[in-house]
Amino acid sequence: MIFSTPVFIFLFLPITLLLVWGINKKFHNLILLIASIFFYSWGSIPHAFILILSILGNYLFGLFISNSRLRFINIRLGLGIIFNLIVLGFFKYFNFFIENLNWVLLSFNQNEIGFEKIALPIGISFFTFQAISYLIDISRKTAPVQKNIINLALYISLFPQLIAGPIVRYKQISKQLENRNLSIKGTVSGIQRFIFGLAKKLIVANSMAVVADQIFSSPIADISPGVAWLGILAYTIQIYFDFSGYSDMAIGLGKIFGFNIPENFNFPYISKSIKEFWRRWHISLSMWFKDYLYIPLGGNRGTTLRTIVNLLIVFFFTGFWHGANWNFIIWGMFHGVFLLLERIGLGNLLEKIWRPIRILYTLLVVIIAWVFFRIESINEAFQYLSRMFLIDNNLSSKIFVIEFIDKKNVILWIFAIFYSLRFFRGIKEFLEQHIVFSKKNNAVKYILITTKYVFTAGLFFLTVLYLSGATYNPFIYFRF
Repeated sequence: MIFSTPVFIFLFLPITLLLVWGINKKFHNLILLIASIFFYSWGSIPHAFILILSILGNYLFGLFISNSRLRFINIRLGLGIIFNLIVLGFFKYFNFFIENLNWVLLSFNQNEIGFEKIALPIGISFFTFQAISYLIDISRKTAPVQKNIINLALYISLFPQLIAGPIVRYKQISKQLENRNLSIKGTVSGIQRFIFGLAKKLIVANSMAVVADQIFSSPIADISPGVAWLGILAYTIQIYFDFSGYSDMAIGLGKIFGFNIPENFNFPYISKSIKEFWRRWHISLSMWFKDYLYIPLGGNRGTTLRTIVNLLIVFFFTGFWHGANWNFIIWGMFHGVFLLLERIGLGNLLEKIWRPIRILYTLLVVIIAWVFFRIESINEAFQYLSRMFLIDNNLSSKIFVIEFIDKKNVILWIFAIFYSLRFFRGIKEFLEQHIVFSKKNNAVKYILITTKYVFTAGLFFLTVLYLSGATYNPFIYFRF
C-alpha cells in the first residue's frame, strides 16, 4: 500500500486514526503495529514475513548486546549487523551478484549459473538501516535496550516511514515509543503536512514523471539536445517533489499519531556546493552514513589519503544502497569525486564566486548525476549525456521541445522552479516575521491563518481530482 492511493487516504488512514483515538492509550502501540504489518502485507504477504524476521532477529540481538560485557559488546554488535546485512544482501543484491558472476563466466567461455530472480521487498533498505541504528545505539549506550517486543516492532515497522523513509534513528524516537500524546493541534498540523506532501507527489511529481518517462523511453538518436535537457530537468523536479513529498507525508502522519519524525529535505536545489547539497538532500540517509560509517572509519581525522578513501567508501555504499545496479554506484561515486574536489581546493574557490554561479555549478553536477540514476544502462547514460552536450555527431532529431509544451506544464514548471529555489518559503517567513506574529495585527494574523486552512482544503480537493482522474501514479522506491 502506498500513501497516494484512495484505499490509503479514504479507508486505511481514517480507520487507523479512529481506532487509535477510540482505544485506551496503553493499546496505541499494538494498534499501530497491527496497522503497520497490515499496511506492509497489502503489497506482498510473503514479504511481510521478512519484516517480521527482521523484527524478531533485532529484538534478540538487542537483548544479546545489552547483556554483554564491554569487551564482548563489539563482537555481539558485529553479529547483529551481519544478520541485518545478510537479510538485506540476499533479498536486494543476490540477483546483482549472480548476474555479474555470470557476465564474468561468459567472458571466460564458461556456463552461466541458472537462478530464479528474487523479488525485492519494498522498503527493505529503510527498515534494515533503522534496525542497524537500533543495535548501534544500544551498544554505544546512547539509547536503552527495548525489552518490549511490541515497541521495537513498531519502531522498525511504523508505516508512515516504512517504505520511503525518512530513516529514523532509534535514539530519536525511543522515548516517544514509551510515552507520547495525541492532540487535536498535532493531528491538524499533521493532516496539513500530509496534504501538502500528497499534492507535491500527485500534482507536480507525477506530471513531471509523464514528461520524463516519455523522453527517456524515446530512442536517444531521435531526441534533440533540447529535449534531452528537458527530460533530465523534468526528472530532476520529479524525484525531488516525489521524494520530499513522501517525506512530508511521513512527517505529517507521524504528527497525527504523536511521533516527531525528523525532516529529510531542506531545499537542496539552492545548495552552493555538493557538500551543502548532501546536508539538504535525504538528510536522514547522509547523516546515517556519516555517524555509522564515515566516523567509525576514521572520518577526516587521519591523513588526507585516508580521508579520501573514507569518503569514496561512503559514497560507494550510498550509491549501492539506492539500488543493485552499477548505475547507482556510478551516481554515488560521481558525487563522491566532487566532494573530494571541493575538499582539496575547489570549495575554497567556490567561496569566492558569485552565489548564483555556485548554485548553477551544484545544479549542473546534480543534474548530470541524475542521468546515471535514471538510466540503468551505462552505455545509454553516456549516449544521453552526449546528446545533452552536443558531443553526438548524429543530430537528425525527430522529437523537439515544442511537443512537450502546453499551458498546464508551463504553470507547473514555473511553480516547481520557484518552489525549489525557496521563493514561496521566503514569502511565508517574511509574512510571519512582519505580520503574523505582530501583536498589532491580530486581525491580519487570523485572516492569514484562515487563508491557510482554506488553501489546505482547496489543495486537498485538487489532489482528490488528480487522484480520481489519474491513470499514472508511479512509485519510484521499488528499487530502493
